[in-house]
Amino acid sequence: MNKALPIAILAITLAGCASDRAFREGERLLAEGRTESGLRQLEQAMRESPNKAQYRTAYFQARDAYLTRLIVEADTHLLAGRDTEADAAYRKVLEFHAESPRAHAGLAAIENQRRNKRLLEEANRAIAKGETEIARARLRAVLARDPENAEALRLTRQADEKSGKTHGAEFPKLAEAYRRPVSLQFRDAPIRTIFDALSRQSGLNFVFDKDVRTDVRLTIFVTQTPIVDSLDMLLKTGQLGKKVLNENTLLIYPALPAKIKEYQDLVVKGFFLSNADVKQAVNLVRTMTKTRDLHIDERLNLLVVRDTPEAVRLVEKLVALADRPEAEVMLEVEILEVKRSRLQELGVQYPNQFTLLNTITTETATSSTVGAPVVTTSTTLSPLPMTVDRLRHITGADIAMNNVLVNLRKDSGDVNILANPRIRVKNKEKAKIHIGEKLPVFTTTSTANVGVSASVNYLDVGLKLDVEPNVSLDDEVSIKVGLEVSSIVKEVSGPSSSLAYQVGTRSASTVLRLKNGETQVLAGLISDEERKSTSHIPGFGEVPVIGRLFGSQRDTSSKTEIMLLITPRIMRNVTRPEFGQPALASGTEAAVGAQPLAVRTPGPKSLAMSSKGGGTAGREPVVAEPAAREAEQPPAAPAAAEGMQIQGPAEASGGSDIALSLLIPGLTGGAQVDVGFDPALIEAVLPAASGSGRLTAHVDPAGGTLRLRVLAGAKGETRITVLGAVTDAGEAIPGVAASHAVKLVSP
Repeated sequence: MNKALPIAILAITLAGCASDRAFREGERLLAEGRTESGLRQLEQAMRESPNKAQYRTAYFQARDAYLTRLIVEADTHLLAGRDTEADAAYRKVLEFHAESPRAHAGLAAIENQRRNKRLLEEANRAIAKGETEIARARLRAVLARDPENAEALRLTRQADEKSGKTHGAEFPKLAEAYRRPVSLQFRDAPIRTIFDALSRQSGLNFVFDKDVRTDVRLTIFVTQTPIVDSLDMLLKTGQLGKKVLNENTLLIYPALPAKIKEYQDLVVKGFFLSNADVKQAVNLVRTMTKTRDLHIDERLNLLVVRDTPEAVRLVEKLVALADRPEAEVMLEVEILEVKRSRLQELGVQYPNQFTLLNTITTETATSSTVGAPVVTTSTTLSPLPMTVDRLRHITGADIAMNNVLVNLRKDSGDVNILANPRIRVKNKEKAKIHIGEKLPVFTTTSTANVGVSASVNYLDVGLKLDVEPNVSLDDEVSIKVGLEVSSIVKEVSGPSSSLAYQVGTRSASTVLRLKNGETQVLAGLISDEERKSTSHIPGFGEVPVIGRLFGSQRDTSSKTEIMLLITPRIMRNVTRPEFGQPALASGTEAAVGAQPLAVRTPGPKSLAMSSKGGGTAGREPVVAEPAAREAEQPPAAPAAAEGMQIQGPAEASGGSDIALSLLIPGLTGGAQVDVGFDPALIEAVLPAASGSGRLTAHVDPAGGTLRLRVLAGAKGETRITVLGAVTDAGEAIPGVAASHAVKLVSP
């Protein structure tokens, strides 16, 4: 026992010396920038002396600072796509803190990033091979872990395009070629006959729902009207609906509610509102479009709509109309308090208290050398305060009067107290300005068998200004103004030692309408006070003229005026709609948002009707019922008298094709048309050119089509010109000269 105790003490001492050396070494290494070595030395010192708080604190502070730098560095590498560097940094963090959640999350993110990269490579190879379903499976796995992965989203769109599936709400549309004009002249013809003739002449494919009654008879007479417009009129009058399947195929179905629900496409779109309240937007959309499938998220101010594409387009316009930023105005306020004061004091100020002197005589007996007593008499003046009112009752006394003052004083003052706040406020919102103090007012309440309780209320004293602007579209601002200026007149003592205040108040309220930048002055809040006070000796001070020598007079006057200057400056106003802005087309009651039924007339007399039911004399319709044509066909004419029509795009880019449609009004048979163009800018595609810069196209009563291609790099403006035309019989057709201008732009 006696030997073990010294050995234990020696071991503890040596351990303490070792830990102290490790601690000092760790501090030195940290100071030299050798962080990892320093941390290991501090960790050794902490293990050897686990109960020493200094070692633990130093180690954990240095470790946390080092790990924070490592994690920031690793996150930076991860965002930049440097997986190897990020992995090394995260693993170094785990060497000093094996349970670090951020390091483990970073390593998991690296593994996900590597896995996503492999899946994206596999999806890219699958798209190249045309295996779009395999590619979509790989891409779905990537997007499940990283919904915002830009490469995965891009490859998804590419897979959709390669498989022929549309992306989002991109529905198929009819080709532009079906806007070329045709003529339809049918009287009381079955629907199947009209559609059959229209399909043969225009190239459109029609698929009919099983419930379409093809034996219903219709009558339609249109001349030189675009195919799509003629088709819309035909469907509208036959109470049919259409669905575009591709650029030249349509599905025709009865326009019945059940069929509309079955075939009509619906889309979903979300609108993030920046300024409008989402609840008010819902009321607007529900009222205007009758949409029932609506959802709002007040947290995000999000409106989600599910309806037909036409209705959603109308919702877009309504939201754009309502989601406007509110007007804001800066109010520059100047509050001026002008105070004028005057003080004049003249005269002699006598004291209002005198001293009455009383005489007191005392006798004192003392012994003498002879033995007889000696009497000594002394007189003392003792003061007796007396007021002036008691002077008339004083007799036999001396009066002492001191401190007589002569007042010769005149003061004047002119004080301006200015407050100049500026406050920015939204339209129709209230703004308040308070410059002053809040005075506490205590209130005590006594309750039987309970006691006394006290409460405090605060009284606003000073200047209070309330404004509420209303900005109009013509840059004028209406402002409700409330101004109140208050001050403490005096303190009033209440029961139970309570204290109250008598407050003087001046207030004004009005409504102003000012232009942007115009300043208005509100003045006239005046407080005028005059006081006169006199102090004199009774009797003497009332004597005229010389009475001023026996008293003093004090004259004071004070005048205060409050002025308010307010200037509105519009910071932002609601965009004023243009005068005469057209109304939004909202469709019909049955089809909200649908485009109005209209006919785009490409040429003169496009809807001309013949008294014989066969169109203008000398013309044959493009599509006509065979029976009607045999009965009412006009005599054939070898030539046209009204010129030629050539239509096509007004703008094209280098490398693109230009499709032109040719039509000779009144043509009864086929014709060969010579067309010229600039071979330095354009080449022929269909039909083949018969010479440099020229080609010959065939035109029949339904019209003809030619296709040109713009050369790569071509710029400027060029014209395709019709040089002449002859019928298939070899007769020249007069009046066919026409041209079409095309502007060539860079792709």
